[in-house]
Formats: sequence, structure tokens, C-alpha cells
Amino acid sequence: MRRFLLARLAQAGLVALVVGTLSFALMRALPGDAAMRIAAGRYGPDAMTGQAADKVRLELGLDRPWPAQFLDWLETLARLDLGHSLVTGAPVIEELKVQLGASLWLAAAALLISLAIGPVAGVLAGLRPTGWADRLGLAASVSLRAVPPFVLGLVLILVFAIWLGWLPPAGFGTARDLVLPALTLALGLAAVSSRVTRDAVAAVARAPHFAFARHKGLPEAVVVRRHGLRNAAIPVVSYLGLQAIYLVEGVVVVESLFAYPGIGHALVHAIVERDIPMVQGTALAMGLIFVAVTACVDAASAWLDPRLRSAR
Repeated sequence: MRRFLLARLAQAGLVALVVGTLSFALMRALPGDAAMRIAAGRYGPDAMTGQAADKVRLELGLDRPWPAQFLDWLETLARLDLGHSLVTGAPVIEELKVQLGASLWLAAAALLISLAIGPVAGVLAGLRPTGWADRLGLAASVSLRAVPPFVLGLVLILVFAIWLGWLPPAGFGTARDLVLPALTLALGLAAVSSRVTRDAVAAVARAPHFAFARHKGLPEAVVVRRHGLRNAAIPVVSYLGLQAIYLVEGVVVVESLFAYPGIGHALVHAIVERDIPMVQGTALAMGLIFVAVTACVDAASAWLDPRLRSAR
């Protein structure tokens, strides 16, 4: 366990360095005057004048060499400080606490909905390969995964918010505001997890121990619960790490589409406003979340499969 934790801490440190470096370099490579964008974010679009930009440039030291600015950020990061927003002046870590909390609620809701849809459909399809449930599940999975998140979100808004009027099209504050963005993310997750579960269950159903349990006369539900689900869960749990990538990718688009005040929405605004500390902080938080999720997935896989513990 100690070696496992040390390896994950080293991975987190490497992720922090790489993400911070790339964020700084890419923001500097964007065309246009960063000081002008920051002035617009601070004082409004009407204040985008050369005088305001010069004031911001002098105040924030944007005229200093890039290596010096990057070394300053590394120094503050070594003190576990993400710096201050160039637009609002607030500590980045304080803003991330609010935004990250909202995003975690959204991600948790999306994962719960996807787990209620994807694995259940996958088990039904895997127990009867090439049956009607398998064919229907394949068609639904391919269709949902092929649709980009923003298109799927617009379709859900059109159906449930405009035509039916059941849910609000955007906003934050109540559980009803969470349904559409969570469902947009969950359908994409469930589309792939259902096929992963289907293949895992089909492989277990062909195993000799599963056939022997059926020949003993055990009820089908008992056979699936005792001899199928745990073995089939190993690749499904491993796939949760890949789902974290989809969440990081989809949350930026979905939060912007539904005006949801999460970390993805904040990242988009920080890029537009050239708020480099906010971009580095939000990208760093996303990267560290992915490291934490993969560590939890590895631990869960080792708990499910004793062979992994023995190998380690």
C-alpha cells in the first residue's frame, strides 16, 4: 500500500507539472493582447481601451519575460498556493472550492444515472447474446455514443424543457436543474458501459463454472448474483477510469451549454478572459481528479480480483 500511494503521489506531481506548463504555454500562444482581455473581464467590454490594458499590464507584470512569470507560478505552487485570479483578484483555490463542488455533484449524479442504465442493460444483453435485448442495446449504444454531448444536450432541452416543459433548460440551485446536464453526461457514459458489461457477462456466461451452477438447478437470479456479477464487474470497474476521461471532456461542454457554474464553465470563461492562474488551477484540478479516480479504480479492481493483489 505504501508503494502504491507513493507511486500515485509521484504521478500527481508529474501531472501538476505537465498540466501547469502546457496551460501556461498554450495561453501565451493564443493570439491577441492578454491585457486587453483581462481589462474587459475586469471593467466590462466598454472599457477595452489601450490605457486600461497598459494599466493592467503594468499592475500584473505581464510585460515581464515569460520564464520569470512561469517560475513565479512554480514557486507559489510549491507552497500549495494556486495564486490569485487576474480578473477578480480572488484566490484561485477559493473559487475552485465552489466550482469544484458543483462539478462533483454533477459528475456524481451522471455516474449514478449511467450505472442505473448501462450495466443493467449490459447484463440483460450478455445473458442472451444476439437476442433482441442485445441487438437493441447495440443500436442504442452506437447511436448515443456517436452523438456529441452538445447535440444530445440540445435535443434534451428541446424535448423536456421546451416541448414538454417538465424541466428547466438551464440554471443551478435545485435538483431539477441538475437533471438535464446529468442525463446528458450519463447517456454517453451508459452507451459504452453497457457494451463493456455485455461482453464481460457473455464471457462469464460461457465459463465452465457458470454452466455448472446452472446444471445444479440453481435459479437464474442466484447463478447470476453469486457466480456472474463479481467476475463480470472487473472490466466494468476498470472502465470507470476511462469514464473519468469522458466526464472531464464532457463536463466542459455540458456546463457551458446549461449555464451550470462548475469547473468546466469556469475554465471556458477563464480562457476567454486570459485568466492564466484560473486556467492553470482548473486544469490542474481536473488532472488531479483523474489521478485520484484511477487510483480508486485500481484499488477496487484489486479487491474484486485476488490475482491482482498476488501479482503486486
